[in-house]
Formats: sequence, structure tokens, C-alpha cells
Amino acid sequence: MNLKLDKSELQFASISISGSKSETNRALLLQALFPELQIENASNSDDSEIMQKALQDFQFSTNFQHIDVHHAGTAMRFLTAFFAIQEGKEVVLTGSKRMQERPVKILVDALNRLGAEIIYEEKEGFPPIRIKGKKDFKSSVTISANVSSQYISALLLIAPKLENGLELTLEGEITSGSYIKMTLALLNEIGIQTSFIGNKIKVSPCKSISTSKISIESDWSSASYWYSLIALSRIGSQVTLSNFKESSLQGDSILVEIYKDFGVETIFNKNNFITITKVKKSVIAAVDYQLVNAPDIAQTIAVTCFGLGIGCSLFGLHTLKIKETDRLEALKNELTKLGASVFITNDSFHLEKASKIKSDKSIVTYQDHRMAMAFAPLALRVPIEIQEAEVVSKSYPNFWDDLRVVGVKL
Repeated sequence: MNLKLDKSELQFASISISGSKSETNRALLLQALFPELQIENASNSDDSEIMQKALQDFQFSTNFQHIDVHHAGTAMRFLTAFFAIQEGKEVVLTGSKRMQERPVKILVDALNRLGAEIIYEEKEGFPPIRIKGKKDFKSSVTISANVSSQYISALLLIAPKLENGLELTLEGEITSGSYIKMTLALLNEIGIQTSFIGNKIKVSPCKSISTSKISIESDWSSASYWYSLIALSRIGSQVTLSNFKESSLQGDSILVEIYKDFGVETIFNKNNFITITKVKKSVIAAVDYQLVNAPDIAQTIAVTCFGLGIGCSLFGLHTLKIKETDRLEALKNELTKLGASVFITNDSFHLEKASKIKSDKSIVTYQDHRMAMAFAPLALRVPIEIQEAEVVSKSYPNFWDDLRVVGVKL
């Protein structure tokens, strides 16, 4: 469906955001490995529901199964590793047309070097893949660190179930290191020993966990759209969001610091509530941010800057080219439509300061949830249409309902 957003003004409200998709999907895989683990405040996103269903279906399957993860990239990477260690079972793992264009070769190569048996059903390096579960695995492997941290996290999550654990050597500059640290922190939380020194990560084998419950923090990526809404609002505008920690595992929590540049203040309250407030007008002409550890908030920041008439340069974005769409090209196309001047490279985004936003434009979302939500806050400046608005269910199913609560006219 296409959704028309009329020019609106934000109203004060309290919003409850479900658990982090990144944390939830890691916890779901750990729960599959250690069934006694309980998960609180799990994400209600499509991606997490797909991950959970795939694991449940696999649990009750016979020796062979065909599993489709649709657009869920995290599920594709994590389940590839999980199925590889399920001795005696065979799975063909596939996804949507776009998923079949997203590479898995680095992960598959690493797993096969460890002792897995994974072959490509069609195009070399891409899903669908056929995985025959094995038991005997080596305890060390080297993997490129500069493509997607999900490959690394996938290996780390299954490491406790390998007979001798795993020593992982990382080659090259680490991308999205915060997500690797998130994975290690969750392993530590349930009693699994790890170390990360230099370019080597070690995970010890584990027969049983010491903690039987994980509580998932709410999703900072989803919070980013609220930061954008507040930044584009009048001074004094305010919203309260639930279940966010000052000492977060999520790299996207860097929002707290970044949005200070746009006049937004964050207060951490009791019981893990945060209040974000527009306290002053931003007077800077341009900003530069290195987002190698938080690439998922690049679209939000780019649109915020455009809406505020601020130039920006965003770096460390090479992984955005292999997401639900090529997010750098998509940003360029849609912002240009609104009157922006944009230049992109393979790993960076550059926006010139603009004084006007073209109104009543229809934003193509490219089946990418973050495109839909990143552009929605511009409704505080001009009327705008969001195509395929239902795509937000991938990570934030209640997004449009929550916007109505704060006065956005849909």
C-alpha cells in the first residue's frame, strides 16, 4: 500500500518499542542450542518471527527440510551456521529474489573449512544453499572482517557447541564491531567464556549455561526514527521511549551523541525509560560521521540532515550495498527527487546543504523497511507519500500506528 502523510506537528507521547531485532535473533539461536534459555521482550519484527518459525519447523522436521527466510538477512546468516552443526539433518535454505542476490560465500567458505558440508543449489556464492549437518568440526578458522559482521557472529554463536570451541582470526579492518561485541556479551551473559584480543576471538565450549533468562533491550535502530522526528520538530517537542539502557550493547545507541548536533537531548530515567527533547535549534552547516559500527542509522541521519538544511558526509557504509537494496543508491535517488544534491561512493554518502524540500513527492522504498521509516519524519516539513508502506513490518510493525499516536496525519 502507498501511504500519504500530510504535513503534521508532533504531539507529546510515550511510545513502547519492542526488543532489538539484532539481540532477539542472537538469543533465538542460543535458545535453539540451549533450550532451557528463556527470552523476555523479544522483537515482534517479521525478521525475528521468521527466525523463530524456521527454528521451530526445523525442530519438528524429519531428515530433510526446505526453509525460506524471505527477506531476513540475519536469519539467513545465523541459520546457515546453525544448520551446519545439526548432525544427520539436511536443509535447503533459501530466501526472496533479493536474498538470492545477497552474498553468503565468506561464511560458507569459513564453515566448509571448519568441516561443514554446504553446496550452492544455483549461483556460486549465493542462496539457495544445501546444508548437510555434521558433528566433527575443527577449532580454528580465519575469516575476512571487512564485509559483514553477521558472518562472524554466526560462527561465534555456534562456537559453544563445537567440541573444542572456536578460535576465530579476523583479517582486515573490522566492520560493525559493535555487533560482534553484542554477540560476545550475550554469550558471556549466559555463562560462556570468550576473549577478544587483537584480531583473535576465542569462544570456549559449553555443555550447560549458567543463566536461564535473557531480557532484550528495545531496538535503538527503531528509536532512530523518533530522534529524527524530534530533531525536525519545534523546540520543546518531546517523546518518551521504553526499555533503553544507558550502557547498551547496540552500536546504534550512538544516536544519543550524534543527535546532540541537531539540538536533541536524551535523559535516561528510572526503569530504563528515555526522554528525548528538542532543546535548541541546530546552527551547524554540515556534519561528518564515521558509521562503520552503526551503518543501519545512516539513512535516518541523511534524511534528518536534509530536513534540517544541514550538509553531511557519512563514512564506513560499504555494507549498505548488500542490504535489502543498495541503500546508498536508494538514498541518492529519493533525496534527489526531493531536491537534494547527493554524491555517493562505494562506502560513503555526501549531502550538500539544501534550503528547500520539494513537497508531495512519492518515495520508493525498494522493499526496504529502513527507507520507509527514514523518510517518514519529513512529514513534519512537507506532505509526502511512502510507497509499499507495509514493508516496515520487517523490523517495526507498529511504526505507522505509533506515528498516529504522536499526531502524524496518515
